[in-house]
Amino acid sequence: MKRPLISFLTAAGLLTPGLVPARSADDRPAAALQPFVDRHQLAGAVVLVAAPDRVLSLEAVGYSDVASAVPMKTDALFWVASMSKPITATALMMLVDEGKVALDDRVEKYLPEFRNQMVVVERRRDRLVLQACPHPITIREILSHTSGLVTRSPLESELDVLPLKIGTITYGLSPLQFSPGTKYEYCNAGINTAGRIIEVVSGVPYEEFLQKRLFDPLGMKDTTFWPDEAQLARLAKSYGPGPKNQGLEEIRITQLSYPLTDRAKRHPYPAGGLFSTASDLARFCQMIGRGGTLDGRRYVSEQAVRAMTSTQTGKLLTNGRGEYGYGLGWWTSRYAKGSNGPVIPGPCGHGGAYATNMSIDPERGLITVYLVQHAGFPGIGGGKVQEAFHQAAIRAFGK
Repeated sequence: MKRPLISFLTAAGLLTPGLVPARSADDRPAAALQPFVDRHQLAGAVVLVAAPDRVLSLEAVGYSDVASAVPMKTDALFWVASMSKPITATALMMLVDEGKVALDDRVEKYLPEFRNQMVVVERRRDRLVLQACPHPITIREILSHTSGLVTRSPLESELDVLPLKIGTITYGLSPLQFSPGTKYEYCNAGINTAGRIIEVVSGVPYEEFLQKRLFDPLGMKDTTFWPDEAQLARLAKSYGPGPKNQGLEEIRITQLSYPLTDRAKRHPYPAGGLFSTASDLARFCQMIGRGGTLDGRRYVSEQAVRAMTSTQTGKLLTNGRGEYGYGLGWWTSRYAKGSNGPVIPGPCGHGGAYATNMSIDPERGLITVYLVQHAGFPGIGGGKVQEAFHQAAIRAFGK
């Protein structure tokens, strides 16, 4: 999964909560993406720009179905993949707020299958050496990708084939890939384990907890692991580069099993199984951006939001310049840390496998949601398309 492109948030723009409307059609963020559609590098997109208290712009460009020339609409549904991670982390932080879980609790306290784990200290083609783990992994480590857990179970041929209870048993029985807290390695299994802890502590299925505690009260009516038939009719088709990296070719979501509506065969995947819309994700981001409240209702405490959006990885995660970090379920600015100070210490967000992204800039009061459904862009890097949107958002709504 790609890290979010949030460099625009740290640029020397003058975005403020007092944002001004776009001056013409050419100034709108979606207009910046039209050239990519015209060159058959982008099928279509839904883009949203919001302030903490209102949506400033919601637009669609291109097509949800290229072959049938179906125009993209602003209520289109997308597989948002790893954008599920901040939602799972937020749900778990609700239990932290209630005193039912602590971030530095051992995972084995809730899931006994994680007791007495071993860690790999040497790996060769014909030799695998294990030793006792220096300390049991903690909830903080599974949320910050520093636990050492395997990335995914060898039984997960697709992401959604195992019930959470079975999946976490396989994670617990697998040796850790490194000593907890010594390395950052992006790990779906850790976030899935967090989802299982939500079930064990709350006494209700993970997906039911999300529905009752987040999706229903926030009005996220189109956020689900199982799109129904009406939602499937709005699902944007997925694309990858065509032959010889020319044009676009329709693809299936290969990480998921079909049919997508099958609740018996498909299981919720906390690290990356959700489908959603730009409007739903904006509601979630507004709640986080406002320190855990929206429309007069508190969902999580300011302390919980600060913990999630503060950098937890220290110097373990760098991109060559050291400007990015990871919090608890959220990408962060490397230097966004501290238990005191602003509720959100700096820019944060998350992306998904098919190039989706959401981001929050607390200093400038700007939220962006960028939804496409692409496993690659012919002739260009996907970051170029996303950055074109972000820069257009600055031009349209910056002072």
